[in-house]
Parts: sequence; C-alpha cells; structure tokens
Amino acid sequence: MTTGPGERSLHPIREQTGAQLRDLAIWLGLVLIGLLTAALAVAYADDLGTAAAPFFGRYRIAIKPESILAPLIAAAVVYTASRPRLTRVRWPAILGLAYISALAWTLALALLDGKDGLRNPLAGTDGYLPNLSNVDGPGDFLATFTSLDDQLTAASVGHPPGPLLLLALLTPLLGTGLGLGITLTALSTLTVPLTLITAKNAVGEPAARRYAPLLILAPYAIWVAVSMDGITATILAATMAAGAHASRRTTRGIPAITWALTAGLLLGAATMFSYAAAWMGLSLVFLNFARRRPFHNIATGLGALTPLLLAQLIGFNWMTGLRMAYHDYTNRIEYQRPGLWWAALSLVVLIIVTGPAIVASARKMRNTPGWPFLIGATAAVIFSIAAGLTRGGVEHAWLPLFPWLTLAATAPATPGGPPGRLPLLLAATGAATGIIVEAVLLSPW
Repeated sequence: MTTGPGERSLHPIREQTGAQLRDLAIWLGLVLIGLLTAALAVAYADDLGTAAAPFFGRYRIAIKPESILAPLIAAAVVYTASRPRLTRVRWPAILGLAYISALAWTLALALLDGKDGLRNPLAGTDGYLPNLSNVDGPGDFLATFTSLDDQLTAASVGHPPGPLLLLALLTPLLGTGLGLGITLTALSTLTVPLTLITAKNAVGEPAARRYAPLLILAPYAIWVAVSMDGITATILAATMAAGAHASRRTTRGIPAITWALTAGLLLGAATMFSYAAAWMGLSLVFLNFARRRPFHNIATGLGALTPLLLAQLIGFNWMTGLRMAYHDYTNRIEYQRPGLWWAALSLVVLIIVTGPAIVASARKMRNTPGWPFLIGATAAVIFSIAAGLTRGGVEHAWLPLFPWLTLAATAPATPGGPPGRLPLLLAATGAATGIIVEAVLLSPW
C-alpha cells in the first residue's frame, strides 16, 4: 500500500516525537534506579557524609512567593522557543536572547533561597571569602599558595589560586554581598552563548538553535549562581569556542594559528581555576585531528603552558598545588566516605542534573561531529570515578563538564541527516527537575 505525500511528511515528526518520549522514559527509569540506589546507600552505608544523598547538603522544603519566578521563566522560554517566528531571528540575536534567558533562569532558581541564595555560597566556613585576608598581593599569594594549606578552607585548597585571585580583584569594587553574587552569576552564565557558538560550529546552526532551550533550562543552573566553578565553565566554553573556530575549514593561515593559540591560553587560564579543567584539552586534541588540523595542537599546547609557566616563574607550581589538593582530599574526605557508594551516587547526580538531554546526547554520540567535546568531558568523569575522587559534591565539581555531555542532544541522528526536532518536552522536564531540586535541597554551594 502506498502513502500520500502529506502522510509521508508526517513520519519524521512522529519518529522524532517518539524519540523524545523514549529518551524521557529512559531518563525517568534511570532517575528511579538512581533514587533507589541513594536509598540503599543511606540504609546500608556507614556514613555518607551528607544528609541529602545523592547530593551534598540537606533536604528541606522551600516554597515562598519568590518560588513562582522560576516556573514563569521556564514557561516563557519554552513558549518562546516554540514560536515559528524564532527560526527567522538572526543568530546574534539568538545568542543574546539565550544569555538573558539563562541569566534570568539561574537567578530565579537562586532566589528560591531569597537574597541569601546570592550571598551565602562563597561565605561559608568551607568557602572562598574567609581566605581573602591571605591575598596580600597577586605575586606574593602565588608564591606562597602551596605553603598555606593549613590556613585555607576546603574550597581554596581544592582549587588552584585562580578563584581567590579573581575574588581579590572583584571584592574591592563590588563588596562581598549581593553585587558580587550577581556579577559572578552573570559571568558564569556566559557559558550558555559560548557553548551555543561551539555547538553551531560542531553540529550546525539548526541543531544549535534547537539545543538552546535545553541549555538555558538545564537543571544544573542551580549551581551556576555565585559559583567559581561556573567561572571555570565560562572559561572552558570560551576555550572550546576558540578551538572550534580555529579548526574551521574556512579559517586558514595566521588567523587559524592565532585562534588555536588563544584556545590554549584560555585552557591554561581554566587550569588555574580548576585542576580538572585540563581534561577538556583532550577535546581540542581530538577536534584538531578530526578536522585534519593536527599542527594546531602545537599552538594550543604552547598557549596552554604559558599561564602555567608564568605562575611557575612567580612561585606557584601547578603540580605541587595538585598534590596539595589531593593530600587534603585524602585526609579530609577520602577515608570518611565510602568510595563505591559515592561512585554510584555521583553518576546518579550527573543523570539528574543534566536532565533527559543526557540520554538524547548519549544516543547520538557515535554519529555526531561534536564527539570530541563529549569524549573530553566523559574522560574527565571516568577518571574522577576511577581515581576515587567522587565522594560527594560532583554537582559543582563537574559543573564545567555538563554542557559538553549534552551537546549532541539535538544533533542529527545519522551523519548528514536532519537535526533533531525541537526538544520542548525534554527542556520542560529539565526545568521542572531544576525547580524541584532547588525547592527540596539546601546546598552549601
């Protein structure tokens, strides 16, 4: 029996809608298994070190007048994304709209805890602000950083000196209150347009446009507000955008080398904020080889080493800082929290906070031209688990990796095929997840 043209044209829509439903069903199944795992961990583990497994923090119910903001913004984003007219909006305007929407979404989630949601994450006893008195000057601080381990809080010891140096620069201008929180949140949210720029380069503009609502309404936006790991995410997103631009077919000669060098400099800057950021260098290496630009790796490598060498000349040895962070970790955390349980719980957190987009992205990893970005982020996750470094708090530690794990969600299902359908169902589910988690979880970050 033959089918008419009108009926044939509906088949791709039915198939793609069915794919969204399958992705959602798989994700819900994984979340259910994860929550059961968390319940078993609470019941049988000696001490998980948290009252809010699989997350770090404690559970409570927070429903306030401000609680209406996040659902309203999520609804506005989903509605706007569904308008056919949006397909005719120019790409720079899409980036601007995405940034404004993501910033509003992130601030709305933070404000579920009132103004404290934009003040407290850095000010706790394990945060960064208590250590600002140790920063007399950038040079002296870098030179003495690795000798201050017994004077620094957990957050400061666990990271290179970049976060404290940035805060020392900003606090004289903004203070340590609301102004600082909003500024850091605005800087961290730049991850969204920068990731979209990379997505356009990697999987095409149509797929990048469809990816926007998933990225804007990502549940992990909870930990973007007032987050130094959010700053790392922005620097890494700029790194990937520069590297992708350098390896484009139309970028040749000196401009290509300049962009490759810039990507390396940004990667080196990111490693001064997070030791784990170095893993995303794999994405640049794979990308350059995949696009037949292997010599770009030389420029990128030299760029990445430059910030580290400058810090070395001043007195900060990156490897010594890494050993200091690991020593603190093994003495303060590792022996107290069961590694096998937290390896499983960390994957549960990853599945929840990336939303159903993680399933859609993983399903297309083999066929997406954006695979180098997924591989770099996946390698970082696997290494963290294998090395026993995941014993609570990956919701913020892995924050710079989350966008790259979901990059392929709207990529073509087959090489050269059409981009995925606009994933409004998945975006709405991700938004609902963020709202629920923020309402029941009091996180120290």
